[in-house]
Amino acid sequence: MIEPFLARDLVQQALTEDLLYGDPTTEALFPKPFDAIGDVVAKEDLVLAGLDLFEVIFQTLDPGVRFEPVFSPGQRVPKGGLIARLTGDGRSILKGERTALNFMQRLSGIATLTRRFVDAVKDTSAQIVDTRKTTPGYRALEKKAVRLGGGGNHRFHLGDLILIKDNHIALAGGIKDAVARARAHTGHALKIEVEVNTFAELEEAIAATPEIIMLDNMDADAIKKAVSLIRAEAPGILIEVSGGVTLASVKALASAGADLISAGALTHSARAVDISLETERR
Repeated sequence: MIEPFLARDLVQQALTEDLLYGDPTTEALFPKPFDAIGDVVAKEDLVLAGLDLFEVIFQTLDPGVRFEPVFSPGQRVPKGGLIARLTGDGRSILKGERTALNFMQRLSGIATLTRRFVDAVKDTSAQIVDTRKTTPGYRALEKKAVRLGGGGNHRFHLGDLILIKDNHIALAGGIKDAVARARAHTGHALKIEVEVNTFAELEEAIAATPEIIMLDNMDADAIKKAVSLIRAEAPGILIEVSGGVTLASVKALASAGADLISAGALTHSARAVDISLETERR
């Protein structure tokens, strides 16, 4: 869950960004309160995320605005579907419209793309997970959207896992030394993962017995061979695939036998989906 204080802080920051100097358009056209309805409508098929922030935005602007959701977070919404309805002072609805839609469109885009990846590997045993390639300051929101899309979360921050990547290996002098240093530094509760790009590195990683091995930027045939090798020599090691994972390639990569497939595209390349807010007087 997103901590309430984090949601409030992000919402306040976003509203300040948009309303620091007021809204002269709304203030000039509508000097007095008036009752209005605002329908939040999906303009394409999507998986819903960001609904909680939508509500917080209007509560922050005007506690008198009533928010009635029709769909729940994580549900598929068809094109044309009514996501939620706002009722209250039309001026408040107009002032919060763009900020609220920005959050919902962005986060629903991540959830929708994640669901496509999840659906693509549904006949395999692989789990789709995200990465730390998130928008600065919005990681909690984006990782929640991944979960709503049916994916899982990889590291939330650097403190979640010892992940020894190519640059660590280069500076440490090799996988064996890197894993040894990591074990000497940390306790039993923190897992160690090693990234490998070649079969020579894979053999060294297997010998070092980390909890997880990441096969980075390998094609499906190489992954299948690497998975067979790991299962034969160290069956307890979890296998992750990463690097350039796309919707076009993910099914073949998953079918090669990995446990996890991490895709930065879930967060860094998701397109904001099309959602509109349609208003009328009441």
